[in-house]
Amino acid sequence: MTDTGSYLPISDYALIGDCHSAALISRQGSIDWCCLPRFDSGSAFARLLDAEHGGQCAITPTGDGEWRYERRYLDDTFVLETTLTGPSGEAKLLDCFTLEGSPAETGHRRILRVVEGVRGSVEFAVRIAPRFDYGQVRPWIRRHGHRLHSTIGGNDALLVFCEQELKEDPEHELVGGFSVGPGDRVRLTLTYCAPEQVDAEPPSEPDARRLDQLLDETVAWWRKWAEALQLGSRDEPAARRSGLVLKALTYAPTGAVVAAPTTSLPEAVGASRNWDYRYAWVRDSSFSSRAFAELGCVGEADDFRAFIMRSAAGHAGDLQVLYGVGGERRLRGDVVEQLDGYRGSRPVAVGNDASEQMQLDAYGELVNLTWRWHRRGHSPSDDDWRFLVSLIDHAAQRWSEPDCGIWEWPGDPDHFVHSKVLCWSALDRGIRLADECMRRAPTRRWKKARDEVHEAIEKHGYDRKRGVYVQAFGRKEMDAALLLLPTVEYVAWDDERMVRTVAAVREELGAGEGLLYRYRRDDGLEGEEGAFLCCSFWLAECLAQAGELGEAREIFDQAVARSNDLGLFSEEIDPRTGELLGNFPQGLTHLAHIDAAVALVQAGDRL
Repeated sequence: MTDTGSYLPISDYALIGDCHSAALISRQGSIDWCCLPRFDSGSAFARLLDAEHGGQCAITPTGDGEWRYERRYLDDTFVLETTLTGPSGEAKLLDCFTLEGSPAETGHRRILRVVEGVRGSVEFAVRIAPRFDYGQVRPWIRRHGHRLHSTIGGNDALLVFCEQELKEDPEHELVGGFSVGPGDRVRLTLTYCAPEQVDAEPPSEPDARRLDQLLDETVAWWRKWAEALQLGSRDEPAARRSGLVLKALTYAPTGAVVAAPTTSLPEAVGASRNWDYRYAWVRDSSFSSRAFAELGCVGEADDFRAFIMRSAAGHAGDLQVLYGVGGERRLRGDVVEQLDGYRGSRPVAVGNDASEQMQLDAYGELVNLTWRWHRRGHSPSDDDWRFLVSLIDHAAQRWSEPDCGIWEWPGDPDHFVHSKVLCWSALDRGIRLADECMRRAPTRRWKKARDEVHEAIEKHGYDRKRGVYVQAFGRKEMDAALLLLPTVEYVAWDDERMVRTVAAVREELGAGEGLLYRYRRDDGLEGEEGAFLCCSFWLAECLAQAGELGEAREIFDQAVARSNDLGLFSEEIDPRTGELLGNFPQGLTHLAHIDAAVALVQAGDRL
């Protein structure tokens, strides 16, 4: 039986990353989740999903009395600083993935942990227990001198260096301890490598001065990158943090953005609403491009567009709704039976079957990527245009089919209004691109299809009695995705139909204090999910763009307050307890946060 009390709240975790991989570190200084060398690789530490068998890297103060932990990111970086204060003194713990040049140039995947004494004397215990392949492999530990070990299992290896000697434990762990006084530093590194490298080239200890330089270079790189993040309002610091999160979730070699760095953090604790989000969704890439461009990071915005265009293989018939961070297509889901799951929430999923769903909104999102790129002064190349024509043709041919929609509906496909609107958008943007870029295209056929989609939406997706758009053709239920209709100019923000739709979404899906469920219709899955946090930011954007600035500010501030102490947002919130739910940190929520902050600025709220 799972001891759920041994699991920390999701809000207790901090993110570090190097735009290749990521790790989650608890408030108490334990690395409880880390996949290497990529976001979607097997885990080296997975205590987050199995407190007993998952593995961790913990640096913990010892001695009698209580310890207080205060943490922050060094300004505009992903270098985490945790200050520990207790009866015997005070120390700081600095954690980061090191960067040597830019993320794309950095050849190593290395976590650096630095313990620094501040006052008094603080003793620490160290426990390093790698468990490769989602906790399945206990490593073979080999010593290379007094301070360097290799831990090897399967096709994974970690080089573990600590300035204070560690010893091998019978449980396939490295353990030890040390104390620090004022000004003392103890450095520990975890460096990923292939197992064969350990034999081919005997590892050597890193130089302490070089590690300090790498820490400084990492701080400098993040701050240099963050200089472009500009908003010009009181919301800028939080929006900058969201921008930094999105950058940390980017896979530097390709420009892909993962939806989250975790798998199987539950939408309903103890139930089976558990998904693997360590992949790049077409939809999220489109949203990312919009958010980055709004903050001034045009290069990143264009990288996402290029990644999706490449990954789709140049033809709409081969389009998937999500890909691996390198563009991989085979992502069929599997289950890690041996892991308990967070607080007993099973299954632990690896892979995602949504890659095989049909989600018609992907056509519109891709065309919108190019549309926004065009509005920034770029025209599609001949090759790009051929691909776009196939996308728009597919939207014209398939818009009338049912699909799984933006929420990846687990039941039978349906005629979701949001999906139909995105097909309309693909056609509308395609017609405008052909005109503005002077490209040959079957625009007469596209215009006919666009008008047919519009007519169908207004006839079957609009409840004339209430004067609102609805979730799906012929149904009365509301859907929070309807809040996105104005973003593609299907309907104006202040159009009375949209104003009434926003009001109906708030009434039917409201969960109190500005929170919204994404839908209330029974989806056939076990457990009741929480409120979907990105929807609160979508609501704030709708209200701001419609001129309801006061209400928009109230909803926005309530949603911002749902982050943890480091400004990281989850996917969902339990409305009853305020507990964070779902994979964390959630890119979609951070994207929506940026969009809402920009909308407030555009509406005149700059104080």
